[in-house]
Amino acid sequence: MAPQLTLYHCPHSRSSGVLTLLEELHAPYELHVMNMKKGENREAAYLTVNPMGKVPAIRHGDAVVTEQVAIYLYLADLFPEAKLAPPLGDPQRGPYLRWMAFYGSCFEPAMIDQWMKNPPSNKMACHYGDFDTMFNTMIEQLSKGPYLLGEQFTALDILWSTAFGWMTRFGLLPKLPVIEQYVARVQGRPAAIAAREKDDALAAEQAIA
Repeated sequence: MAPQLTLYHCPHSRSSGVLTLLEELHAPYELHVMNMKKGENREAAYLTVNPMGKVPAIRHGDAVVTEQVAIYLYLADLFPEAKLAPPLGDPQRGPYLRWMAFYGSCFEPAMIDQWMKNPPSNKMACHYGDFDTMFNTMIEQLSKGPYLLGEQFTALDILWSTAFGWMTRFGLLPKLPVIEQYVARVQGRPAAIAAREKDDALAAEQAIA
């Protein structure tokens, strides 16, 4: 039997994107649901899984994987039949890895600095340079569409569209048609709709608990 796959999940959080990825992969999985508002992700039981107290995290047999990008890479490679990750040797493998790394190392840190009004004092020393260069680099790639790797839909698109969606809702991103159309395109897929319905139901249960 294949090792059990568990997603440690808080509704309406970063782990919602991984829930969507699992639905796109048609992966067998179990949910370990926690209530973030009650601080269940900071309790001792979960800190043994991720000492940072953050979601998402997954357990696959004896392997525990944390950090969004690592989880997306792990899961997309684990289910190659879904074709959500270009395999080794594919010309798109390098760009796929590039934009996965760009999300975690450049985009999200820059967005948080922008939100907190904490611009880098020296762009030569900053890992993402400066916000405008980072943002324009991402928009240029996104504009080639319909997906980040052109015609090929991958796990990248779930990661990025999920982030764009919640950042747009909180007013952290400018309202650009290229972003809005991209989010609608990816989030309108059946797997994304199914994951969103499941997530909403879990959030509703927690609201009355």
